[in-house]
Amino acid sequence: MADYPEKLLAVLDDFSFITDRNERVEYLIEIADRFASVKVPPDVATPPYDEAHRVPACESDAFVWAQPNADGTLHFSFDVLNPQGLSAKAMSVVLGETCSGAPLEQVAALETSIVFSLFGREISMGKGQGLMDIITMVQYEAKRRL
Repeated sequence: MADYPEKLLAVLDDFSFITDRNERVEYLIEIADRFASVKVPPDVATPPYDEAHRVPACESDAFVWAQPNADGTLHFSFDVLNPQGLSAKAMSVVLGETCSGAPLEQVAALETSIVFSLFGREISMGKGQGLMDIITMVQYEAKRRL
């Protein structure tokens, strides 16, 4: 994990201290409330979205975009079509806020197991797979530019 973006390491560290499930849920809801800050802007994409940006296996209909920054890093944007998709929104916010502008090598090194660090081990298989696929798409965008 030492090769992850610094901001992501800080978020994972914050979550490592949360042992109460209700406290974890409340914190994730607070994060999801910031979704507008990572939502794809209209100059990048508007619905209906190109299926190439759809996250496979995500029950909340999530989408991921990666736009190049002048310094060679990427800016990540997301959309989650399901208004109840709080977990997908929270994951999108975490990735958007911590991986945008981070070195591509660090983003490419992400592991899907961070889902358990953020959401806990009791996350359902279906939800967990969708969240892992959001990470995989972000990771893929970094890898293909390396």
